[in-house]
Amino acid sequence: MSTTKEYLMYILEQLSDLEEITYRMMMGEYIIYYRKKIVGGIYDNRFLIKPVEAAVQLMPEASYEIPYKGAKPMLMVSDDYDKSFMKKLLTSMYDELPAPKAKKKK
Repeated sequence: MSTTKEYLMYILEQLSDLEEITYRMMMGEYIIYYRKKIVGGIYDNRFLIKPVEAAVQLMPEASYEIPYKGAKPMLMVSDDYDKSFMKKLLTSMYDELPAPKAKKKK
């Protein structure tokens, strides 16, 4: 099952208090970026984020989910969280996220 456009729009609305949120479609799912760093993605209508320490501390009850076969577990973000929590979550995660990989020159 792929993620619906409606669910993508719902998550983007929840993240709309943040600047520089972008996404990229990949095989029917979506990778979510905050200030050019990957924070997670939307897989089968589930918003999953990287399990960095800040996220684990802010969501101690969150379940770990596998986004797709062979992937590492990620934290599932509940649909119950509001915009202010989502802003706090992503801004607190930012420094722990890996820097974007440099693009190779041709």
